[in-house]
Amino acid sequence: MIGVFDSGFGGLTILRKFQEILPQYDYIFVGDNARAPYGSRSYETVYAYTLQAVRRLFDMGCPLVILACNTASAKALRSIQQNDLPKIDPTNRVLGIIRPTAEVIDRYTRTKHVGILGTQGTVDSQSYIIEIQKLYPHITVHQQACPMLAALVENGEISNPGTDYFVKKYYDALLSQSPSIDAVVLGCTHYPLLIESFEKASAGSPVSFVQQNEIVAHSLADYLVRHPEMESRLSKGGHTLYYTTDTPQTFDRTAAVFLGKEVRSERILF
Repeated sequence: MIGVFDSGFGGLTILRKFQEILPQYDYIFVGDNARAPYGSRSYETVYAYTLQAVRRLFDMGCPLVILACNTASAKALRSIQQNDLPKIDPTNRVLGIIRPTAEVIDRYTRTKHVGILGTQGTVDSQSYIIEIQKLYPHITVHQQACPMLAALVENGEISNPGTDYFVKKYYDALLSQSPSIDAVVLGCTHYPLLIESFEKASAGSPVSFVQQNEIVAHSLADYLVRHPEMESRLSKGGHTLYYTTDTPQTFDRTAAVFLGKEVRSERILF
């Protein structure tokens, strides 16, 4: 099965797109809801928590694990890939969601000024700046942390004036850094659920919002074509299992908002 990990619920937007574009594969989703959010935690803590989840997914039969969380991708992915994977199982793979977004960002901008909206942890890591400038040194990257937004989404506060206020506050703070920004990456997997608020905040300006879920899904499809040795190891039954480190009933209620359908999860301990 393909393992999909997130600190909370946002990675379900990535999983949902996997299920749409690559419905033939089997998936296991694990949300570390008991210890979320990761956005304000230290590098060491995020790395330790993420490694626990990756090891558990390997043990559950997932040779390929996607870190469907920007904070985990920013703070833990490289260390796991370089230091841990060779010791655990060099034939397994762990992939993130920042690199696929960076690879295509040049298509979205004419001015070559790009904005990133994300958690404090993602912004502080500067992972988007590093990855984008590695590929496109001519692009200037501006960032803005949005500490309130993920919590608002997880509490079901998606469409109301209070949420619109915070979205506009963060969006305006980003755009104040440069009037040339014409593409904004929604660098947290919760943010696609707030796309209507973001479009209101932009008020018809020629700014495009870059949502990761479709980008990452197509990137995974391409990866599996390029790596038949991994693709051949994956089961194809179209099934998904859901696990949470917190209360399954609570997880199921909120997961339904992200997935647009009811699910039944089980509790998991690392």
